[in-house]
Amino acid sequence: MSQIQAQGLIPMQINQSSSGVGGGRSLGLGNLFHRINVQDQLIFTQELMTLVNAGLPLDRCLTILYEITPKKVFKAVLAEVIEGVEGGKSLADAMAPHPKLFPKLYVNMIKAGEAGGVLAPILSRLGEYLERIQELKSTVVSAMIYPLLLSGMGGVSIIILVTFVIPKFAVIFKGSSKSIPVPTQVLLSLCDIVTNYWWLVIAVMVGAFLMFKAYTKSEIGRNNWDGLKLKLPIFGELIRRIETARFARTLGTLIKSGVPILSALNIVREIVTNRIMAKSLSQVSFSLKEGEGISAPLVAEKLFPPLALHMIRVGEETGQLDEMLLKVADTYDLEIKNMVKRVISLLEPAMILVMAVVIGAVVISMLLGIFSINEMAF
Repeated sequence: MSQIQAQGLIPMQINQSSSGVGGGRSLGLGNLFHRINVQDQLIFTQELMTLVNAGLPLDRCLTILYEITPKKVFKAVLAEVIEGVEGGKSLADAMAPHPKLFPKLYVNMIKAGEAGGVLAPILSRLGEYLERIQELKSTVVSAMIYPLLLSGMGGVSIIILVTFVIPKFAVIFKGSSKSIPVPTQVLLSLCDIVTNYWWLVIAVMVGAFLMFKAYTKSEIGRNNWDGLKLKLPIFGELIRRIETARFARTLGTLIKSGVPILSALNIVREIVTNRIMAKSLSQVSFSLKEGEGISAPLVAEKLFPPLALHMIRVGEETGQLDEMLLKVADTYDLEIKNMVKRVISLLEPAMILVMAVVIGAVVISMLLGIFSINEMAF
């Protein structure tokens, strides 16, 4: 429209082309099943930063990314973002209606970058932030692969014993007029329940899971569950450190990008997944409104690790809060990786020991029954 008006012409009607990026909207987000993960956001952010640094207009950058994006759900969202930008919206406002793909953290940083005319540096910081998040997530997932395989194989072994092996031995004890040992009776009863009432066992397990999910979705249940997780030995401290790293990196990145600290805290409160620790940030916001800092109310809540609080206080006193928060995040990212390795190194032998005890108990129970055969009267 601007180009036409610059030529001294008056556009009477403007319609969207039936081809091009507009066609992506016909996909409908409700019919798309491919989820967007952090890796997709990271690739998009890095590619957009490269194109913006190259001096291309923003709408052209988005169109190029639309054309090369393989995922249909991303394509559909980008089509709407491009339409919003071409309609006169800022990039942040065009991204805001899609919180699953562009959360508040992302949108507010883009808004700060557009307001300050430093979109490329902001995209670079966003890329670094997403890269660290993805790296930490990959570390935890990779560390859990072996324990999950171990527990899965152990579970399959127990199911095979209970459903196929033990029933073969149970035939030996049928028709006996003398009672068999108690451990063997208990084992045979359990096998009978699993074999003949497996549907009831599955129903009870599914019902218990759904009840637990419903309880943790309620306000009271979520608070109680999150509070319990923080009190767990070993795992509670790991959760505390993960939330501290997430809080510090998000808040530090937002402040460094020019987002007002009160707005940044409101965003961080949504990023922190543990409700107990998230609620403690409400007191921090109140203290900031009263003209105080953030370290004192965090110390009073006694939820964040002492080292992190000390570093945050130093950052406030030196006027380098954003840099110190990022250092806190780096410190705890490293501690989390080391702690995950230690937990996994303890978890693996513990799981092997538990499975050995369970399988050993099954074998001993059957042997007790077999050894007592000579004492039975047939």
